[in-house]
Amino acid sequence: MEFLKWSNEGGIAEIVIQRPPANALSSQVLKELSSILDEIETDREIKVLLLRGEGRFFSAGADIKEFTTITSAEEFSGLARLGQDLFDRMEKFPKPIIAAIHGAALGGGLELAMACHFRLVTETAKLGLPELQLGLIPGFAGSQRLPKFVGTARAAEMLFTSEPITGLEAVQYGLANHAYQEEELMDHAFAMAKKIAKKSTGSLKAAIELLNFSKTEEFYKGVDREAELFGQVFMSEDGQEGIRAFIEKREPEFKGE
Repeated sequence: MEFLKWSNEGGIAEIVIQRPPANALSSQVLKELSSILDEIETDREIKVLLLRGEGRFFSAGADIKEFTTITSAEEFSGLARLGQDLFDRMEKFPKPIIAAIHGAALGGGLELAMACHFRLVTETAKLGLPELQLGLIPGFAGSQRLPKFVGTARAAEMLFTSEPITGLEAVQYGLANHAYQEEELMDHAFAMAKKIAKKSTGSLKAAIELLNFSKTEEFYKGVDREAELFGQVFMSEDGQEGIRAFIEKREPEFKGE
């Protein structure tokens, strides 16, 4: 593994994203996470997964520089589906997955966190989907998951303004379960993981299966359409301008094309 590491202590698998400075979610990071899930799924000793980022952030988003290597809408839609399929697998994973978020979970980073069964945050963490700031849209099912947690109106505000919310606001809006002081986050996360690890493997697996019945046919239709539009918007002139502006560290000049 180049960008992820994991360890098992007392039936709790701690997965750490190690891709400084921002722990950006490249396709390689997604593939490594999928490989780790393959290992953990068959390990009978592991009861709970705890996902966190190393350094300053949980994950500040997708790898924008990787976007510059993509040359077609179909290829970009394919990248979206890679993330969508992985995150759907996480929601259905037979062992609980907890996200412990500090610093920032933005764009793809928040989409990753939303695919976990629940989220614990620091009070000052920043959570958001700022893709429209780049002339893009979420691509890893964020457009479908965020309204489930915060409601359609709040999700619309977060998407349209690109403004993140704090960890405290995330708890208030239903996006996160609990907010802690930064130095206390991991202690609380492990304490909760230990409590869950005492439960029966079979009952945990059954509960996860039942919770996933809340994902309707319309949810999956929305996810499919998101992948299509992700590619179309990426190949638009405004989408390309947004990416150039990000790389050049300037404000984009959108022309509505």
